[in-house]
Amino acid sequence: MWLNDFYHSLNPIVFTLGPFQVRWYGIAYLAGFVCAGLVIARVARRWKLDLSTDDVLSVMIDVAVGVIVGARVFYVVFYGAGYYLEHPLEIFALNQGGMSFHGGLVGALVGGTIACKRWKLSVLTVADLAAIGAPIGLFFGRCANFVNGELWGKETSLPWGVMFPTGGAVYRHPSQLYEALLEGVVLFCVLFRLSRRQPARPQGTFIGTFLMLYGVFRFLIEFVRLPDAQLGYLLGTGWLTMGQVLSLPLVVAGAVVLVLASRNNRPQVGHLDAATDDVAAA
Repeated sequence: MWLNDFYHSLNPIVFTLGPFQVRWYGIAYLAGFVCAGLVIARVARRWKLDLSTDDVLSVMIDVAVGVIVGARVFYVVFYGAGYYLEHPLEIFALNQGGMSFHGGLVGALVGGTIACKRWKLSVLTVADLAAIGAPIGLFFGRCANFVNGELWGKETSLPWGVMFPTGGAVYRHPSQLYEALLEGVVLFCVLFRLSRRQPARPQGTFIGTFLMLYGVFRFLIEFVRLPDAQLGYLLGTGWLTMGQVLSLPLVVAGAVVLVLASRNNRPQVGHLDAATDDVAAA
């Protein structure tokens, strides 16, 4: 089990200064936002959009806040199983983990929309740009989950199985790395490749593709990833997880957005002028 040996050589803590610890999980969040911002700026230049560095930075700050708040709120509501009702102060204990991608996505959309309205940017174009950069953050985040030894999968006899400290004395699927590959590498390659077409594909193409493919990838990976212990499998099915329940609407929403993008065929734009109202039209 070569991957198991590699895993046990890793330390989730990068370094410690007194009571202060820097973990790979925090660095993953930071690296994800920085790299996504660089990708957004590069694609915006290729599309010849009138977006400045300040515009991109302003949006990224609001999106980052939305991701953190949304991810935590969704985890508390959908995965907490009543625990946080009895321990409300632990809602703010982010250092103990507990973040939901689906909540982070909602938070990112809300934060990004607020930023776009403030700076009079096209919500749909910014959403498309963010969708191209987002898989990089997902890649770093899932790798950090692997280093932390969390969100592991079912037992396996495959040669890349890993024996996680909290998973018992059995080898398990490194489902975090499956997600890093599909939700991160594959999804980014698909979206970045699509973004290279000139002229740019219509508004909604990229966020629609992102939602649909992420939902499909996450739904499939849940078959080898164990559900959160406090929830288990839903409805007594022995296979349906909360992750799958929350992913199905993403597939539907992505398909709907793609259909509307093809039908409306709206060009990508940066700043909105007084006569532009793509948000209302959407």
